[in-house]
Amino acid sequence: MATIEGTFENSSSLRVAIVIARFNDLITNKLLSGCLDCLSRHGIDTSESSQQLDIAWVPGSFELPIVSQKLALSGKYEVVITLGAVIRGDTPHFDVVVSEASKGIATVSRETGIPIIFGVLTTDTMQQALERAGIKNNLGWSYALQALEMGSLMKVVS
Repeated sequence: MATIEGTFENSSSLRVAIVIARFNDLITNKLLSGCLDCLSRHGIDTSESSQQLDIAWVPGSFELPIVSQKLALSGKYEVVITLGAVIRGDTPHFDVVVSEASKGIATVSRETGIPIIFGVLTTDTMQQALERAGIKNNLGWSYALQALEMGSLMKVVS
């Protein structure tokens, strides 16, 4: 029996793109900070002049799939991380955005063969979002770890 899994080591050659939503940027900037910290600690160059990492800003989580698709199809990246925060309000808008963002991101990943990490917080309150973006822990770190593992795993199974 073969066991196939990714690792968090030897990430220094991995090319990563991050697509991040400006909407709820109080939250998404914190997620980005955690994400960059993790990538940096695992050997990814996160400097302004990095040849390994690109960051694309989009208006909101609804726009994450289309830009993720363009980046995945470019052939420049082994993995794409999406970062967003959708907080429930008094209208059904939350349900529409969450549904379309999640379906779109999953579709892009399946159709391109490039792992797209779903780093979109979906919370009922701003407090819950703040807790997930740094007050209690920063899920941006976890999303980066997922990217490293999937990038590594995809190299093994290819």
